[in-house]
Amino acid sequence: MKAIIGGTGIYDIGESHNRLVETKYGKVELDIINIGGEEIAFLSRHGKDHTTPPHRINYRANMMALKEIGVQYIYATAAVGSCNEKYFPGDVVIIKDFLDFTKARPVTFFEGGEEKVKHVDMSDPYCKNLREKFYFMAKNQGIETKGEAVYVCTEGPRFETASEINMFKHLGGDVVGMTNVPEVVLAKELGICYATVGIISNWCTGMKGEITLHDIQKELDKSKEKVTKAFIEIFKGELNKNKCTCKNSIIEL
Repeated sequence: MKAIIGGTGIYDIGESHNRLVETKYGKVELDIINIGGEEIAFLSRHGKDHTTPPHRINYRANMMALKEIGVQYIYATAAVGSCNEKYFPGDVVIIKDFLDFTKARPVTFFEGGEEKVKHVDMSDPYCKNLREKFYFMAKNQGIETKGEAVYVCTEGPRFETASEINMFKHLGGDVVGMTNVPEVVLAKELGICYATVGIISNWCTGMKGEITLHDIQKELDKSKEKVTKAFIEIFKGELNKNKCTCKNSIIEL
């Protein structure tokens, strides 16, 4: 089974039925859509009414719920600000790595106790197979991808200061958001193939001009439908977990 995770700017992608999944971490509401006989789970990170702030999202429940219904492949969209002068609002980028600046959220399923100590390999945090498939599908669908990007994840819900953005730039960050960590880490811990496509909604603080909600929504609306359509087209084809290392990323000591 496959899944799409979205955040800001979620829109109706077809006929669906609601499913409530109970996990040890909490309950999760999913929409299940049927496209050409293929069931795809759709998860709204912030809730359908966008009422859950990024630092309060129950990431472990979300990812465990997808795992428990049999999801093996996930594409996610992320609204991001740009701190790279080459990436403009409205651009689409493929996330290749991350810098984690979160502070107070649970970031792992591996809590020790009766289980052995486990670590997870982060040499390829975003599934290389899903990234490559999106690149080629985007090309076929006429979606211009501006390149790969390093995602800086901050705690939120506040935006970053100009000095913080300057620091992130010097550390190699390209785009900044508040939700992709621990989502990407938890997917890797569960052996799920996971990739994120960033839609740049605004310039980061101190880059160019001021941030406005109007600009964020306007830029997201330009790209979100095309990107999600590309996800669905990829899901209609064949996917193979032997073409990446996602299922073999756990190291036990």
